Amino acid sequence: MKTPAQKALPMLAALMRQRRFAPLFWCQFLSALNDNFVRNMLAMLILFRLGEAQAGPLITLAVGIFILPSIFLSGLGGEMADAHDKARIARGLKGAEIFVQMLAAAGLWLASLPLLYAALFGLGIIAALFGPIKYGILPDHLETRELTAGNALIEAATFLAILLGLIAGGLSAAHGRAPEGIVLQLMVIAFACFLTSLFIPATGAAAPGLCVNFNLFASTRDLVRGLRIDPRLWNGALAVSWFWVNAAVAVSLVPVIIRHKIGGGIDVETAITTLLAFGIGFGSIMAAMIARGRIFLRPVPYAALGMAFFLIDLGLATAQVPTATAEVTLGEFLRMGLGIRIAADVAGVAAAGGLFVVPIFAAVQAASAKDKHARVIGGVNILNALMMVAGTLAVAVLQSRLIGLSEPVLLALFGFLNIGAAVAVHRSITRYFLASV
Repeated sequence: MKTPAQKALPMLAALMRQRRFAPLFWCQFLSALNDNFVRNMLAMLILFRLGEAQAGPLITLAVGIFILPSIFLSGLGGEMADAHDKARIARGLKGAEIFVQMLAAAGLWLASLPLLYAALFGLGIIAALFGPIKYGILPDHLETRELTAGNALIEAATFLAILLGLIAGGLSAAHGRAPEGIVLQLMVIAFACFLTSLFIPATGAAAPGLCVNFNLFASTRDLVRGLRIDPRLWNGALAVSWFWVNAAVAVSLVPVIIRHKIGGGIDVETAITTLLAFGIGFGSIMAAMIARGRIFLRPVPYAALGMAFFLIDLGLATAQVPTATAEVTLGEFLRMGLGIRIAADVAGVAAAGGLFVVPIFAAVQAASAKDKHARVIGGVNILNALMMVAGTLAVAVLQSRLIGLSEPVLLALFGFLNIGAAVAVHRSITRYFLASV
């Protein structure tokens, strides 16, 4: 008898060989690599070269700036994607991304925070418009039984790209690589991303008679209202958004803890980022293996409890650690009992997060109407952005001198909130999804 892995792996491998999926996979991979190269270059400049005392809030601000466009542009992106051919719009967006990367290259060359923030905002605009396409196109080209596997591969690719982007951006900022090499690297990735978009198969217009509403507030409102009509979509969107809140919080808080509490250098930061990315990728692939071609949601509440456990333990492990007075190498970090505990917690919360989000996203895609795939994803992305911005702003305020909560306390707080999320997700999934998907 075949194991779940033996049954799931052929489907994953088959998708990677087919034009209906592979070009989108690589386009998304390279796009995420672009975004995170710039974002981590900015973070590492703050942490290692500019010596900013308020590094935590500034890094959190970078996350918020990248997310902000998704609030107002996801609705427009969803309507455009359903009204026109999704592949054609993807090509236009990836072409525009080349010019935004030129601005990022200038910011990296000059070590300019304003230019990097501006480029990050531009990449956020493109990501907001591309989001409804990259997930809305999956139900167009994949069968329902393939959705969990397709989403797992997209999530794994996204976080592998995040890893590579963080490594490249961090090394460039920390070690002062030649600006010519940085510019070349950025532009090669941007052009490769555009070239892969040319091979995404056409979908045609899902709703050819749809009139795109360029009133950003109205389109945003309408898409969120559309989600509220179907409790399955609404509860699924809220659950997906909660995952992204956790991801944003972890990405903004963990590097600060590693730098200020442990004294970790760039090699330690890179190792922890590697664990975070591989953990989410591992959890995503495990979700596909467990599902075996089904929309299978029963592990989701337990995954939320896993996130809770590891976040609480990470907060407790570092809460009483004094501010570091010397830099710690990766070898020294791995010889510390605390270092191993932190690494295990980061990997654990990431794997639990991947196992949490992939089945829910696949269920939302399967439950959406064929002519509304992109608009449903646009609505989900609006909620994602609203909750992520609210979460990152709340964290920034709680970190500020006004309140002064430490990063370990904030991580533990989010861990306890995940216990409540596990209960809420269990109730909503049992009530709305298991009986209908």
